[in-house]
Amino acid sequence: MSDVWAFGQDIGYVAGQPLTGFSVEAADGAIGHVERQEDTPGMQNLVVDTGVWKFGRSVLIPAGAVTAVDAGSQTVKLASSRDEIKAAPRFATDSETTDPAYLTEVGAYYLSLRQSH
Repeated sequence: MSDVWAFGQDIGYVAGQPLTGFSVEAADGAIGHVERQEDTPGMQNLVVDTGVWKFGRSVLIPAGAVTAVDAGSQTVKLASSRDEIKAAPRFATDSETTDPAYLTEVGAYYLSLRQSH
């Protein structure tokens, strides 16, 4: 899992697999569902609707933060905790999914989490 913007090997993800609607689970519980995904090589990510949290919002999750995809149960699992995901750089608008400065900030945040796990 060397690239934060690519799905890791052997996690159950098949290239091109639609994940929209899948439940998303942090290491310590559910955080929401996949609202949409970007599957462009080198820019793979998920926008997750965290409506299960009070004042739910969307968060951008780089594909490299995904540890498992279970097509049977339609679940995406992450290594990060709910608090770590809440502390991620805030996602506010769709334009941020192409903003290099924002993507650099998000990528660096999730890389630092990976090194601490």
